[in-house]
Amino acid sequence: MGVSGCGKTSVGRLLAEETGAVFIEGDDHHAPENVRKMASGVALNDEDRLGWLQTLANLIREVRGPAVMACSALKEDYRKILGEACFVYLKGSPELLAERLADRRDHFMPPELLASQLETLEPPESGLILDIRESPGELVAQIRTHFGS
Repeated sequence: MGVSGCGKTSVGRLLAEETGAVFIEGDDHHAPENVRKMASGVALNDEDRLGWLQTLANLIREVRGPAVMACSALKEDYRKILGEACFVYLKGSPELLAERLADRRDHFMPPELLASQLETLEPPESGLILDIRESPGELVAQIRTHFGS
C-alpha cells in the first residue's frame, strides 16, 4: 500500500512471483469513470473509491491460496474494507515520489494528483513500513523475512 509512485506494482509482482502467490493489480479494477476522473486531474473521493475497494475485497476472498495485491489503501477505513490482510506500507519522501511519477509513462494517474494522495494518506499504525529508496528486490527480501515466507 502507499501513494502513487511508491512501487506497489513492482514490489507486489516480484513478491508474488517469488512466493507463487496470485498477484492482483488494484488499478486494473477501477471503474472507467474513476479512471477518466483521475486522468483528467481530479482526485477521487471516498464515494468514488467505495465500489472499487469492495470489488478488491471480493477478489481477495475469491483467491484460493496466497495473494498479493497492489492497492493504495490510503485510509484506515479503506484497509478495513479490504479485510484481514497483512499490509506493507511503501513509504517515500514527496520529492522521490514526484521524481518517480515524472518518469512514469502510460499510466492514468497524473503526477499532479500526488499532493491529494499525500493529503488523504493515513499511514498505518501497524504492519510493515518500508523505505522505497531500497530496490524492489531488497524490499521483497525484507517482506519475506518479516512474514517468514
